This record gives sequence, C-alpha cells and structure tokens, in this order.
Amino acid sequence: MDLEAQIQLLIDNAPHDGITPQLIAAIAPALSAIAQKLRYPQYYILQSLKKDWVLTTLSNRANPKLEKRVIYAFPTLQDVSLISSAGLDPQLMATAIPVINILFQLVALEPVDSIVFFETPGATTNAIEVLRSELQNLVQQKLQQSKSQRSIPPDIA
Repeated sequence: MDLEAQIQLLIDNAPHDGITPQLIAAIAPALSAIAQKLRYPQYYILQSLKKDWVLTTLSNRANPKLEKRVIYAFPTLQDVSLISSAGLDPQLMATAIPVINILFQLVALEPVDSIVFFETPGATTNAIEVLRSELQNLVQQKLQQSKSQRSIPPDIA
C-alpha cells in the first residue's frame, strides 16, 4: 500500500469528531516526508498479546546511566529473530504495520525515544533511527502552518 493510501486509511479510520481527520491531514506531509526516507511501506513490530509494542532500553557503553528507549521495526518477519528471542516467547508476536501508522503512533508514545527501522533484510547494520522529539517538532510545525490557514482549537495537540 503506498503512502497516500496509508494516510487516507488513517484519516478514514480516525474518530469522526470534526477535528481529528483535519489534524491527520495537516500532519500528513510530516509523516510522509519521514516515511519516504524509509525503504518499506510496512514494518514488523514486536508486540505483546495485549498489542503493546515491545520497548528495548539501550545503555550507552561509555556512560551506562545514559539510556534511551527504542522500538525496533523490521523489514521482514524473519528479521525479528535477528535481535530478539521473540520466536521463543509465546507472549510476543510480530505484526506487520504500515509505516505511516508507526510514525503516527510514535508522536504520542511517551516512554519511547525513537523507532529504529532496519532497512536491510537479514542484517542489523543498516538502520534509520527516527527520534520522537524530531517527529514531534515536524508535526508541531505542520499544525502551526495549518492553524494559520484555518482555525484549529489551540488545545488540540
């Protein structure tokens, strides 16, 4: 599914409250700009049986007190086993999720610092990290532009 179709599906599935579809349309260019830098239209995310995304805490080797919390996104189902023993854990499953949905979720995933998108099947060396803070800044810029074009309630984001 191409990016435009993913964005349209996100808009179509948004609550019909008169605001949310407009907000998604306003931030769509930011989501799309990042998604275009990624190689695949969907990635596999490791989830619990409750559909919670699996978070991995990484420590800095030089300074172990420096930590960041990431979610891994894999290009193929087989790649999940490269990093995780998830295949051995019946409480975890990998689910294919459209890249636009992943980025949209990242905006609101409070404990997450970034999503690491692995770009080469069979390898963990080629990855693109998308920082939540950078994505939030892009989204804020798009909302500001949209707000100046039409009136969106100021307390929405």
